[in-house]
Amino acid sequence: QVQLVESGGGWVQAGGSLRLSCVATKSKFSINAMGWYRQAPGKQRELVAAITTGGSTRYADSAKGRAIISRENGKNTVYLQMDSLKPEDTAVYYCNANRAAILMAGPYWGQGTQVIVSS
Repeated sequence: QVQLVESGGGWVQAGGSLRLSCVATKSKFSINAMGWYRQAPGKQRELVAAITTGGSTRYADSAKGRAIISRENGKNTVYLQMDSLKPEDTAVYYCNANRAAILMAGPYWGQGTQVIVSS
């Protein structure tokens, strides 16, 4: 199994920035793709950004130009830097991991971290 531990959520004013972190622990196998997804009340969970160990990335259209995903492979840690935040970015943000090098959600999820953007 894999344990994903997120940090960095909270409250931020519109136009501000945040940086989310996620570390994968207790993994008995290598992890490749890691990513961030979010779920707002009453909406489906959606991709924000994902990255493979090779550095390939994928961003949601809503995140392009405002978000940067990065990782430290040796630490099994992924980061999400988001700038110019909007109230519609308010959601629970989930870290995800995949054993495969594909930029799609894998079977491993963190508990989620709440982000609230106020206008």
